[in-house]
Amino acid sequence: MEFFSTTFLVLLILFLSTFIRSALGFGDALIAMPLLALVVGLQVATPLVAMGASTIAFTILLKSWRKVEIKAAWRLVLSTWIGIPIGIYFLKAAPEPLVNSLLGILLIGFGSYNLFVPTLPRLLNEKWAYLTGLIAGILGGAYNTNGPPVVVYGILRRWDPEKFRATLQGYFLPTGFAILITHGLAGMWTSEVIRLYGYSLPIIIGAVLVGEKVNQIIPQGKFDKIVYGFLVVIGFFLIIR
Repeated sequence: MEFFSTTFLVLLILFLSTFIRSALGFGDALIAMPLLALVVGLQVATPLVAMGASTIAFTILLKSWRKVEIKAAWRLVLSTWIGIPIGIYFLKAAPEPLVNSLLGILLIGFGSYNLFVPTLPRLLNEKWAYLTGLIAGILGGAYNTNGPPVVVYGILRRWDPEKFRATLQGYFLPTGFAILITHGLAGMWTSEVIRLYGYSLPIIIGAVLVGEKVNQIIPQGKFDKIVYGFLVVIGFFLIIR
């Protein structure tokens, strides 16, 4: 009975986090990681979420790759790969709770400001992607929080919902693949992880399809508001994590 209840909770969490990722383009790990860690432990949750995230990105890109902002995506990926070893090198320079809390405060402030006073400038120069990716790589290498800077960049570029969603996946897929390889080399692909991933695969694909429908019907103005609001939620997650 415990086996079935644990598996059911894992599938439920992955469906919810995948749906949000598919609808908005981001946010699955910050929802799934703390909840799955409570159910199956961190050693199982970490590689399972990584496998799920790569599956989500790949599934979305199968249908939406034409919507990817290619120039921005490859600039973000390249500079992130450069930033990751820098982040690992400076891993001990600042405690993770402090960095996550500061990042959370910035996201709460950014999201809240735009919910009420949406006057931030639009980024017209694509070369800002290099700096964004470098910051994302440093944060990802040190504290596994590479997503928020890229999300903010997409917002400031004023991408429409479909382009926003697709381009983020074009960024997350290659960076997530590198994480998957690291987990495999570290021996984290245990039989339990593979089993749970196998059970969750149809759930993940189903949640991607449902989230895609929601993404397509959200108007641009309302989509921006939802993203800003979700950034505030993620900010709180980072602070309490």
